[in-house]
Amino acid sequence: MAKVEQKQVVIDEIKEKLNNASSVVLVDYRGLTVEEDTELRKALREAGVEYKVFKNTMMSFAFKDSQFDELRQHLAGPSAIAISYDDATAGPRNLNDFAKKYEALEFKAGVVEGVYYDEAGMKAVAAIPSRDELLSRLLGSFQSPMASFARVIKQIAEKEEA
Repeated sequence: MAKVEQKQVVIDEIKEKLNNASSVVLVDYRGLTVEEDTELRKALREAGVEYKVFKNTMMSFAFKDSQFDELRQHLAGPSAIAISYDDATAGPRNLNDFAKKYEALEFKAGVVEGVYYDEAGMKAVAAIPSRDELLSRLLGSFQSPMASFARVIKQIAEKEEA
């Protein structure tokens, strides 16, 4: 297989992953030890996030003329890509937790549900709780007024019985 064909296979692989992605984050992993990188990969895998290192030129060709085109400007130096498929904030959130623990890991930029964010924007997205946590908060806010209403009705019923 010719070199160009081999490169095209990698570019097509990246494009396929991007087509199914709800979020994509570029990070600079320079300075992480092998143990730290292994720990990061394991945590991301458990969160359902795919983390991989591709050559910048391959990612650039895959990003070109897509919703991820703005990420091309951040493809300088070592770059790793974290792709979330189900929970759009899972990748940024887990990477942010690791960046706090290991300062060598740095956000470059990302795209979350079609919207481009720079480094500061990705940190803001990372602060958003998970979908499950947001739903539980919503249900908790519904439950509180209903429980209060039920107590009031019960007290009125007990008062009328007496």
